[in-house]
Amino acid sequence: MTERRRVVITGLGAISPVGMSAEESWQAVLAGKSGVGRITRFDCEPFAAHIAAEVKGFDPSNIIESKEIKKLDLFSQYAIVASDEAWKHSGLDRANVPAERIGCILGVGIGGLFQIEKYHELLLNHGPRKISPFFIPGMVSNLGPGNVAIHLGLKGVNYTVTSACTSATHAIGESYRMIRDGLQDVVVTGGSEAAVVKLGIGGFCALKALSLRNDDPERASRPFDKDRDGFVLGEGAAVLVLEDLEHAKARGATVFAEVVGYGFSCDAYHITAPSPNGEGAIACMRMAIQDAGLALEDIQYINAHGTSTDANDITETKAIIQVFGEELAHKLMVSSTKSMTGHLLGAAGGIEALFTSLTLRDQMVAPTINLDEPGEGCTLDYVPNEKRAAAIEFALSNSFGFGGTNATIALKRYTA
Repeated sequence: MTERRRVVITGLGAISPVGMSAEESWQAVLAGKSGVGRITRFDCEPFAAHIAAEVKGFDPSNIIESKEIKKLDLFSQYAIVASDEAWKHSGLDRANVPAERIGCILGVGIGGLFQIEKYHELLLNHGPRKISPFFIPGMVSNLGPGNVAIHLGLKGVNYTVTSACTSATHAIGESYRMIRDGLQDVVVTGGSEAAVVKLGIGGFCALKALSLRNDDPERASRPFDKDRDGFVLGEGAAVLVLEDLEHAKARGATVFAEVVGYGFSCDAYHITAPSPNGEGAIACMRMAIQDAGLALEDIQYINAHGTSTDANDITETKAIIQVFGEELAHKLMVSSTKSMTGHLLGAAGGIEALFTSLTLRDQMVAPTINLDEPGEGCTLDYVPNEKRAAAIEFALSNSFGFGGTNATIALKRYTA
């Protein structure tokens, strides 16, 4: 059996509701800055929810040619710009790495809702001749990593993972396995999503999943709080460059963290609700810890899925307690950065893995803001409202999605 290679993170990029780069986004969440506000992209008055975590001030023109921007759905634009940052951040040079040894796997939960909504309206109002030949290539989800590969010249593995809100975590986990097993040397991975459109808001309103705290947007996303009333829809992209450790060391790369474990499972219970006892969440956390070769007491921090919904927050808490036991679970720090970014759907695991890697780099935990009083059954240390300095060697990042799909990655602080 081929020896497992070690896999490290050498590049980070982000376009998020709280920043136009990885570092800006990280400093914002450390400061407890909310990216939630009233929707500006369309008239939100007819909808029950008037709030979202929109990306603000996005201008891709320095990275993408103007004629190309018109052809691309917003999720692809976010993916390209975040990947460009991560690639530059990594210091990689394609001249020194065979292009077929560099891949791209991104999580995209929904895909081109902007394009679907735009061309559906054009079809209804003006007929089929108004449908652009770029509609289908702009809309399909695999054009997220496809466009990144074209932009960066990557000729290795290339596909999209679509597994609802677990998409990016699955993408990172599969990228980790590709490098660990020697199939690729570098993989650009993470997730991208752009669903803050009328169809997206309307669909989640119909599910009664969104917070309706319209008069107080910045306090609407409140994971684990007794007054939580649903999640806040977010958008953006977060990209990590994963690389074989020996390859990274040979070129003197900066390493942000090491990926050491990956777990996955399915509840097989319900299309939208998690299994009440958290069996799937328990299974994937245990698998990630086992894959990493860790003991339970090695873990100090969990970046929770933490959506600010009744079902998730209680179930995730139960699952953590079941995995770690009462004593160890209550020593853990568990925080939800969705309290600031909102829920980026298929990209959520990407931004949360990025934040977890920077937690390990800086030995600083981002808070769960808007946590005034924990809700019933929410009994852990959720790092309420203020960042916290802490010694952290190992951390988990959880993602759970519709259809009962679950994934966890385990990260390690890197020391040369």
